[in-house]
Amino acid sequence: MAPKLIQNLRLLAPLGGVHRYLAGAPGPSSSVACRRTAAGRCVQRRGCRKLQTECGTRNVTTVVRGGSFAASSYVGLHRDSELRFRLTQLHPPSAEEERGFRRALESCSASPQVLKLLRSVEVLTDTMAAASLHRVADLEREGPALRDPSVLETDTIRALCYQLEQDSERLTEAGLVSALHACARLFLDPRSTLMARLLSESQKRLGRGRMAVGELCTLGQAVLATEGPGSGTLEQAMAQIQRQEPGQWSLPDLVAVYRLLEGCVGEDGKHRDLLNAMHTHAVTVTPRMDPAAISGVLSCLVALNQTQAMPLVISLCKQAVRHVAHFSDEELNRVLGALIHFGHSDHYFVEAMEKHVPATAFTSHPETVATVAQFFGHRSILSPAVFDAVAGSFVYRADGYSTSQITRQIAAFGKLGYLPPNASQLFRKVETVLQTRFSQFQPRTLLDLLHACVLVQRFPVNHVSKVFSSYFLQQLQDEDVRTERAVLAQLTQLYMTVKLECPSYEGPQLLPKYRVKSFLMSSRSLETPVDQQLYNSVKAGLVDLFGARSFFGSKVLTPYCYTLDVEVKLDEDGYVLPASQTSDVHKRIALCIDGQKRFTTNVRQLLGKEAIKQRHLQLLGYEVVQIPFYEFEELNSRRSVVEYLHQKIFPHTFRLSW
Repeated sequence: MAPKLIQNLRLLAPLGGVHRYLAGAPGPSSSVACRRTAAGRCVQRRGCRKLQTECGTRNVTTVVRGGSFAASSYVGLHRDSELRFRLTQLHPPSAEEERGFRRALESCSASPQVLKLLRSVEVLTDTMAAASLHRVADLEREGPALRDPSVLETDTIRALCYQLEQDSERLTEAGLVSALHACARLFLDPRSTLMARLLSESQKRLGRGRMAVGELCTLGQAVLATEGPGSGTLEQAMAQIQRQEPGQWSLPDLVAVYRLLEGCVGEDGKHRDLLNAMHTHAVTVTPRMDPAAISGVLSCLVALNQTQAMPLVISLCKQAVRHVAHFSDEELNRVLGALIHFGHSDHYFVEAMEKHVPATAFTSHPETVATVAQFFGHRSILSPAVFDAVAGSFVYRADGYSTSQITRQIAAFGKLGYLPPNASQLFRKVETVLQTRFSQFQPRTLLDLLHACVLVQRFPVNHVSKVFSSYFLQQLQDEDVRTERAVLAQLTQLYMTVKLECPSYEGPQLLPKYRVKSFLMSSRSLETPVDQQLYNSVKAGLVDLFGARSFFGSKVLTPYCYTLDVEVKLDEDGYVLPASQTSDVHKRIALCIDGQKRFTTNVRQLLGKEAIKQRHLQLLGYEVVQIPFYEFEELNSRRSVVEYLHQKIFPHTFRLSW
């Protein structure tokens, strides 16, 4: 969409009687203004920079494009305004003063506080000015726009940007590229004079080949935001970065390159050699990484899908243990998201989370709470301390959660088959949310939520019936033209559940065309495939017990979609029938050979999908015999195996030896 000019604003009137000069800078009566950059270079200018009250005013052009706000470079005050910044001064601030300024910036929680801080300083370098604009961007950015675009129309921001425009040729490389990046983050019009001057000067210095790695990365981030990944300037910057040796980079430079590469997603394989060298170096410096660095590198590894970098992921996870309590919500989200992506968890990291989550569940961002639950669910880690805290937080805060955040939390309870002490309150809240916000749920999200509920024997029947309606099923198909088999499996199991466990259900039926024949699938399966090694050991014991292989069936698909690991058929007198016989079957025994993957990783509790399977098989008339791995592994002889299986399958009969 072509930019639309929406307003021309006359600059505000001068601030009454407030002169703003930097310490050591000449006042209005001075004849010489000495300019010094953050690098300490001093350039004397001709003549006196007296306030010229007779000069004209400057206008501000505000442009809206694609929903974001952009302001032109004409952001200086009236020439007769008394508020002005000097980015170059006779006596630059000390390193400690600049660190103090940055700490003060970080403590600002709103843009007016940043502006007030700027008006209070007596000394300001170009890097401090750029840092101020970055802080405003941090506080105001929301998606593709600013929360309050009028912040760019304040006298302070105008004066600061005007000075950056005028002094662009005298800025340090660090100050120059940082200012350009800050302006890009504030959505200033790339065609404005301010942006054009900063970019032109940056390109000129880039051509000299003297920029440091960190400066090249900052420039790359700026042009990536304004010109996209196809920018020639970005390619030139990346070429200079690739000519350097990652092993010689400082930790901040290494992290900066990772973040730049994260923005270049889509250029698969283009930087493979550089990335491999960076991964090797990163492993050696991981112990010195702070929370921001850890989360930043992990985020890049996810974005670029660096599955070959597992040694680095493991090293970063170990370092993250030290910083769990110090991660911001956003940083913790990135760390957990990366661990989910790469399928990794660390015992010590889990312990640290078990201490951290109960103390922060009621104050953390809803997305963080949802990601915590998702992480523990994905890794099949049942931590009562974590899930009890999540459940308590949910009861009091669910009204402020998005539908996705609600579903991800309840889905974790369903997967682990865990009911917290306040389960009645928790699912009463779920019911309330469904009643008041039903229309807000996307079809897939709603289906995931309802399916999670039935895994832990909670049946919101009034809402379950709605998903079997033709209207909902059509919505589900519209959302995903190719309705996944896993979705149909969820619908089928949900329907089986209400028919088996809710006898009073009289709602719509699920049409046969939406039902699957087997819950066992290659991905997102509603059953866990039997552990082959454990199965072979049990099978050998059954042959010894029954005397022949023909007396039991293996991996039998029932008419009810479930697959039995082993099926044993008995006649009316309790004798074992051949597996192939279909007549005179009085009783069916389903042996569930439960390997480690059917349990939570840290507690011997069946996963929700395995618990519902055994529950349904019992309701369908099967006698379910569970053979858990932890019992079978204790058997150390062939005889003990046979005796164990006999006791499990025929607990009330005496076994004859043959």
